[in-house]
Amino acid sequence: MAGANNPTVRRRRLGVELRRLRENAGMTGEEAAERMSWSGSKLSRIERGLVATNSDDVRDLLELYGVTDEALGRTLVTLARESRRRGWWHVYGDVMPDRFEVYLGLEPEASTLRFYQSQIVPGLFQTEEYARALLEAHPSPADAGEIDRRTELRIRRRELIFQDNPPDTWVVLDESVLRRHIGGPDVMADQLQHLLEADNKPQITIQILPFERGANSGLNGSFDILEFTESDIYAPRLVHLENLTSSLYIEKAKEVHFYTVAFEHLRTAALHPDSSRRLISDVERRLRRQEPPGIDEP
Repeated sequence: MAGANNPTVRRRRLGVELRRLRENAGMTGEEAAERMSWSGSKLSRIERGLVATNSDDVRDLLELYGVTDEALGRTLVTLARESRRRGWWHVYGDVMPDRFEVYLGLEPEASTLRFYQSQIVPGLFQTEEYARALLEAHPSPADAGEIDRRTELRIRRRELIFQDNPPDTWVVLDESVLRRHIGGPDVMADQLQHLLEADNKPQITIQILPFERGANSGLNGSFDILEFTESDIYAPRLVHLENLTSSLYIEKAKEVHFYTVAFEHLRTAALHPDSSRRLISDVERRLRRQEPPGIDEP
């Protein structure tokens, strides 16, 4: 884990502590924000570690909450300063949405990753050519140089699962992910080969949810579940949802539970990992040979 070198972790630590101090002072978020002449959303985002804050704001909050512990104050001010530092992905800030910076900070801190994708291969498992084809199809305008930079970011992010000790990762893919020829047959065949190589790692499990299963709990869309061991910094689990223009992080235990149950249903409905591997291999072989798709494989 990246731990102390990760700016997102520092923001989360600071946010957890500031929320604790506010609650100890008997203030609601709305009351504290009003006293600071802030919007409620600004304080909420600081407490959830979604944005960095400066040392002056932290000092003002400590004064508001009646905190007199000077050592604690110095620690939190230092955290505020350090939380404004950037991760390795900062160099891609010109082509990366701000909302994605939060996710890039959270992902390497997770002890367990679970992905359900109904349309595309998850970003952590994409080949360069596959990622480029997706970016070229995105509706937001981008020139060739920007697409190159975005592709480079995705490939560098991929290092997480190919390091010596990757997080435990479970992937459930709808069969349509295999059948949709992103970038054409050759690019897609290489992408499926890459999935098979990733599946060789003992920490990574890939399952395919076949068409024949019909209605399932993933029909409402794709989602990621990130699980953390340091539950004093994070909610033990959070869910990440993404669309064309925004990201949503779900941390409330009741809502996270629904997604966790949904993932278990999907995992149970999907093919066994060995059968999934055979299906991926068969689709790859057909692509290499330019054969028509076989929909009836086990």
